[in-house]
Amino acid sequence: MRQLSRRAWRRSRTSWDSKPRPVSDLPAVKRAEETIVEKPWGYEVRWAITERYCGKILHVQQGEALSLQYHEHKDEWLLVVRGCVDAELGVDGGQLTTHRMREGDSVHLAPGIRHRLTAVEDTDIYEVSTPEIDDVVRLEDRYGRAPK
Repeated sequence: MRQLSRRAWRRSRTSWDSKPRPVSDLPAVKRAEETIVEKPWGYEVRWAITERYCGKILHVQQGEALSLQYHEHKDEWLLVVRGCVDAELGVDGGQLTTHRMREGDSVHLAPGIRHRLTAVEDTDIYEVSTPEIDDVVRLEDRYGRAPK
C-alpha cells in the first residue's frame, strides 16, 4: 500500500471539504481544565464526552493506584504518554498478570477485563472509550470506594 507524505496527506484532507460553513455550524472551543475531576489517586481531565465516545487524560500520582475494577459495557483503550505504571490484568476469576507500561505502551480493555493501574512514577494516560463513564464495578479499592 502506498503511503502519503505528510504534506500530501494534509492536501488530500482539505480537498474533500473546502466549502465554507456558516459560523453557527462551527464547534465550540473550550478549556479542558473546566472538566477536571479530582480522584484520590490524582485527577482526570474529561476533554470529550459524546453519545458515541469519551476522551480523558488520567494523571496518576506516584505510588497511587486505581481500583481493581472491570466494566460491564464500557470498552476502552489506554495509552501511557508520560511516566510508568504497573497494569494488573485478568479475565473472569483468573489470576492477575502484571505488565509494566511505559511511555508509548497501550492496552485495550474490553468489557469484563479486570484491571488496576499503579503508578511507578507520576504518570499521564490517555483514555479513549465508549461513553459509559459510570460503568465501574470496583472489586478492591485502597480508598474505601469498593462495596463491602
